[in-house]
Order: sequence, then C-alpha cells, then structure tokens
Amino acid sequence: MEKKQHIAIFTTASLPWMTGTAVNPLFRAAYLAKDGERKVKLVIPWLSLKDQRLLYPNNTTFSSPSEHEEYIRKWLEERISFTSGFDIHFYPGKFANDKGSILPAGDISDIIPDEEADVAVLEEPEHLTWYHHGKRWKSKFRLVVGVIHTNYLEYVKREKNGWFQAFFLKYVNTWVVSIYCHKVIRLSAATQDYPGSIVRNVHGVNPKFLDTGKKKYEQLQSGNQLFAKGAYYIGKMVWSKGYKELLKLLQDHRKELAGLEVDLYGSGQDSDEVKEAAKKLEVMVRVHPGCDHADPLFHDYNVFLNPSTTDVVCTATAEALAMGKIVVCANHPSNEFFKQFPNCRTYNNGKGFVEATRKALAETPAPLTDAQRHELSWEAATERFLRAAELDQALERKIENIPSKNFASASKNLQKNIEDASASLHYVVSGFETTRRAFGAIPGTLQPDEEQCRELGWAAPVGIGSSRRSPMKARG
Repeated sequence: MEKKQHIAIFTTASLPWMTGTAVNPLFRAAYLAKDGERKVKLVIPWLSLKDQRLLYPNNTTFSSPSEHEEYIRKWLEERISFTSGFDIHFYPGKFANDKGSILPAGDISDIIPDEEADVAVLEEPEHLTWYHHGKRWKSKFRLVVGVIHTNYLEYVKREKNGWFQAFFLKYVNTWVVSIYCHKVIRLSAATQDYPGSIVRNVHGVNPKFLDTGKKKYEQLQSGNQLFAKGAYYIGKMVWSKGYKELLKLLQDHRKELAGLEVDLYGSGQDSDEVKEAAKKLEVMVRVHPGCDHADPLFHDYNVFLNPSTTDVVCTATAEALAMGKIVVCANHPSNEFFKQFPNCRTYNNGKGFVEATRKALAETPAPLTDAQRHELSWEAATERFLRAAELDQALERKIENIPSKNFASASKNLQKNIEDASASLHYVVSGFETTRRAFGAIPGTLQPDEEQCRELGWAAPVGIGSSRRSPMKARG
C-alpha cells in the first residue's frame, strides 16, 4: 500500500475564539482529510486558565486539552455533513494582551515526529516564526507552505510611530518567512508582498451559510418576503476592523442616508468606545454583543456593510454573500475575490458608499448560481489550495541536512549559503531572553513552563536544552 502523505497544519488561534485563524485552518484540516488520502494533523494553541479567561468569550474555559478538543469537534460536526478523520494536537501558547495575539512557547515543530514530517502548513508563518527558536522548519519538513492571513503592516501603521514600526516589521516578516517557508500563499494582494509568493484565496465558507442562502432562494421562488431587515455589520469590535470608517461614513453622510438604520454586532476591547461613539451619531446605529454569524437573527438582513481595509479576505463578507445578501464594501485588494459575485458592490469614496448603500437597500439580492456557490465552498477552496501549494513536490524534495544547532551549510550555492547564515543568525538571536523581550516576545516563552507541560501531559522542562525533546514522545 502506498504511504499516505502527512500534513501538519499549525495555526495561531483556536475556538472558541471566533477569529479567522481559528476557524479557517479547522475547515482546511477537515476538507484535506475528507477523502482519506492524507493523514492530517491540526496543531493549535493550548492556553492556561488565566489566558483562557482573558480571551475566550462567554466565560468558556477548559480544564484539559481533551475537553477543549471535544468542544472543537462538536462545533465542527454541527457545520459539516461528513466525518473527517484528522487529528488535533496542542502546543503551549501564551496570550499577549498588548498584541491581541497568541504566541507559541518553545519549539512547536517538535510536536510532529520526524518520520511524519512531510508537509507543514503554517497559517500566519510570520506570526509563528517571529520568536521561533528550535529546528529549522525547512530542515524538519520536506515542504513548508506559509499561508498569509493578516495585514500586520496596516494594523501597525495605526499605532504610535506606526510608519517606523511598519518599516521594521516588513523586513522582519520577509526575513523569517523566507528562511522558514518553501512556498508562500497570500490570501489577497492586501497583504505584504513576499518574494516568490502567489496570491490565491484558499479559504471557503462554512457550509451552513451556503445552506441558508439556498433556502432563501427557495423561499424567493415560493413568493415569500425574504429580507425584512436593513443593514448590518459583524466583526471583532476593535476600531481597526472598520468600525471607525463606518461610523465616520454614516456621520458625514447623515443627510443623504436619512432614515437608515444600522445594526452592529461584535465583542472586543473597543466595544465600550464604539457604543459611546454610536450614541452621538445622528443616524440610528444599534450596537449589539458578538454573535455567531450563522444565527437565524441575521437571516432577514438585506445588506452587509463592510468598510474595513485591514482585512485580507474578510470571512464575514464571504458568509454574507453565501447567505444571499448584498455586500457593500470598499474597493480594496482585500475584496478582489468578491467582485466576481453580482451581489458585491464596491465604492471608492463617501459618495460611492452612499450610492451603493441606498441602491442595495432598494433591491432584492440576485440568487447565487450553483457555480457561484461552489466558488465560495470549502471544496473549491481545497482545490485551490492543493494547486497553489503543489503538495506533490514534497514527495520529491529531499530534507535539507542541516544540524539544528549549526545551520551553516557547505553548499556552493550562494543563495543557500546566505539563507543558511540568515537562519543561523535568527536561531542565535531568538535564543536569548533579553533580545526576545526587546523584540516583543512574552517573557519566559523560550520553552513551555511547568504548568503548561503538566496540562499537556508532557515531561517537565529541566532547562533550555529540554526544548529539543519531542513532546510527542514525552507523553505518558
């Protein structure tokens, strides 16, 4: 029997945090494993109780990785119509409140045994490798595919001294991605460019949204009224997710949009400020807590407004299109994929926003064709991913024979020598607590702490060198 290819998907978030890097890699793992031709592992962060309470909504916490896995699988089973045989593994992570992100602790590549190290998919490769200190991903795996999810430069530009930080971060991102990834897929041209990268939307839509859209179309054919509600927006409630732009557009054009009512749904660190700002507007804007976009309360909205320009490919926009709604969004590279759908309306300025919004509210959305529904699906997204990643190359690629503590290579290839030296430099720099902290790492993440090792069932660390052992082998 032919040996099945092993694919390990590493990502930077996990449910119940409803963010793109929690949801999309989960669906990717399920659909890659669907036909049984590959052995797929999804590797996600495990947070200790203190961080769970900071991050997970509705006071949801887990006492063990197995309890957390059960929650994830139940959530997935309620959304797909098949049983997918992928495995879930956890790596120790810590929540950085200042960054709003989870960062790995220790060498998370060790979670995959060497004999199974065929393909690694790094969802947010820059994020996973900024502070990586351990085996070089290209040495461990035959093929490393990075999927760029986040427009980090755009977020950083909004901070104090943002342009300087963005200039520095651009080169750091290019550095770590080039030394750790063989191939790079950018979900849209809204992300930072990387040498040799390709632009391809390899994300799909939760099947529930497509089912909702299909039912709406059937109701339309029966002569039922479909959309009794007007306009809404849903997203993580932080100013950078488009809330500031939306409220400004509504205020600046309040006369042209007289009578418009908008509902905002979201939870996040800026929720209180968004509520206060909405109260001061002369347009009716209601602010609600975060909610699952698949909730029936969204089914009767006609128009989804999304002015965000920090997204790469907005999942909520794809979900709204799948449900059969008209989407009004900025004419921006992040929305390029959506322009192929007749219900997508883009605008370039405030006047265009007003025209697109008023027209959308007066129209009935066009029903999606079967081909358009397929284009939004995870089946199509998986096909796009397999073509873009060229996973068959992993079988032909020989693993680079580079010692984990000395990445210098005797190769005569100049480019490879430079890359090896660069990787060696990153290994050295990332191995000192002082330099790690200077570049923003969470203190004490050079290796997992005793608490997380105990929670994960790993052998307790005895020193820095213990990060070289395989956590998989350390389990009892």
